[in-house]
Amino acid sequence: MSESKDPRVLFAAERTLLAWNRTSVALIAFGFLIERSGLLIQFASEGEFDPTVMRVTAWIGLLFIVVGAAVAVYSSKQYANVLKTLQPSEFPDGYSARWGMAVNVVVAVLGLGLAVTLLWVN
Repeated sequence: MSESKDPRVLFAAERTLLAWNRTSVALIAFGFLIERSGLLIQFASEGEFDPTVMRVTAWIGLLFIVVGAAVAVYSSKQYANVLKTLQPSEFPDGYSARWGMAVNVVVAVLGLGLAVTLLWVN
């Protein structure tokens, strides 16, 4: 439990949550890039179409997307644990500290939706 009664503790935790949010978005975007890179490799290659390349890049990309979604969920859980340790005096009046968690959950749901869509399309 925090004993400082200082709102800077809350804001530091929120900055950490948002840094993890950026990391999860980057992992999801990188996963999408990798998943679609199989098409680029196929077009750039001089040889015949190789479905193995498409499958490998698709699975690696999907794994990155799922890891990004998991990072978003786990960081929200960690942030919720930190919020439980703070006292009411550490929250500024009228400040809603849960918006960052809501954004992370939305990112996770959209990332998983993207993964399912890419899996279904392939």
